[in-house]
Amino acid sequence: MTSTIHVDRISKRYRIGQLGPRGASQYRTLQETLIDAVKAPIRRLANPSLSGKIEDFWALRDVSFDVEPGEVVGIVGRNGAGKSTLLKVLTRITEPSEGRAELRGRVGSLLEVGTGFHPELNGRENIFLNGAIMGMTRGEIRRAFDQIVDFSGVEQFLSTPVKRYSSGMRVRLAFSVAAHLNPEILLIDEVLAVGDAGFQRKCLGKMGDVARSGRTVLFVSHNMAALQNLCTRGVLIEGGRLMGDGAISQVISQYLGMFESTGGSRDLTDATEGRRGTGDARFGEVELLSTRGEPVSSIFMGEGLTIRAQIHATRPIQAGFVAYNIYNDEGVRLFALNCHVMQQLKFDLDGGRTASIECRIPKLNLSDGLYRISLDILDAHYRGVDQLEQAVSFEVLRGDVYGTGRSTHGKTAIYVQADWQIDAD
Repeated sequence: MTSTIHVDRISKRYRIGQLGPRGASQYRTLQETLIDAVKAPIRRLANPSLSGKIEDFWALRDVSFDVEPGEVVGIVGRNGAGKSTLLKVLTRITEPSEGRAELRGRVGSLLEVGTGFHPELNGRENIFLNGAIMGMTRGEIRRAFDQIVDFSGVEQFLSTPVKRYSSGMRVRLAFSVAAHLNPEILLIDEVLAVGDAGFQRKCLGKMGDVARSGRTVLFVSHNMAALQNLCTRGVLIEGGRLMGDGAISQVISQYLGMFESTGGSRDLTDATEGRRGTGDARFGEVELLSTRGEPVSSIFMGEGLTIRAQIHATRPIQAGFVAYNIYNDEGVRLFALNCHVMQQLKFDLDGGRTASIECRIPKLNLSDGLYRISLDILDAHYRGVDQLEQAVSFEVLRGDVYGTGRSTHGKTAIYVQADWQIDAD
């Protein structure tokens, strides 16, 4: 059988050390480029430390695999592992530095919010533009048009330029276009990162329909439950290299096993793997405490837990806040803790200052097992400042979760406290 996707020793190299000042626009005019070229030798003479700082960074290195027609493949890996770069190579957004990729069939893709949309065109025009880029006739696009609009829920904004859409609106329309124009190959990069819970369920349902229709799907996600439900095969990327390829459950286990055991506390000062954000502030240390204030790496079911984190600002940060996500050992996010959403708490820090933030959970009614916490610092605009995946872990031991002296039967993810009343004649 001829492969739908053939990836042969793909490598992608970037040159780092050439970017302008932080926050500068990535788009430059010809005039700016020429002026910069004239001034560069003078700057290097004035400041010799600017010379010789260009380095090669390999986002992908010798990645090879094949995907057969009708396969649904989940791509997993830490932030910065090279997953998104791989999809950009496959969709011809970026050229590989080495190797080649062959895709046999019409390709639909959703990579980043708004990718493939022209900001000055309205929603209706962008639907037809995307369809044309995919090689569809105007008649084919018209036949799918009503389904696309109905699924996306942006009907009343079809005449509005896409540049005025919210990120949620853009991703809803982009996913609808990618999923409804009947491509033979569908490439999806973390579609569940944007959008409300209802839309996320619709996306998963539609992706299930696409998978059952016999089309080929590559799905990048950190949602292990979604990958487990939708995919039959998994590919693990780490450090730009292919580290695993096999049954999805096996690859997910391999991925989760990569996170070092950091029970109870962790010094994050020099941690780099899986770290992203602007870097204006960084976690220095995280520590888990019992309700008595003692450092712990495990608690009994029903006991409380405190998460204490040290934050150091490298630059001034205003209206920052902290959010934690708690995952079980299968990588399923169980709940989130957000100090801004829960208690309207934010902090201001000058550069060079440090703050200590505590999150106290009076009663943690989780089932017994291993759990991991991801840490996030965000700014007033919800931009990531410092984000670490599954940075610290703890264990919940089986115990008297309700404090009644009676043990629970069976196993559930979370035990809910409730008050009961019985009225009988």
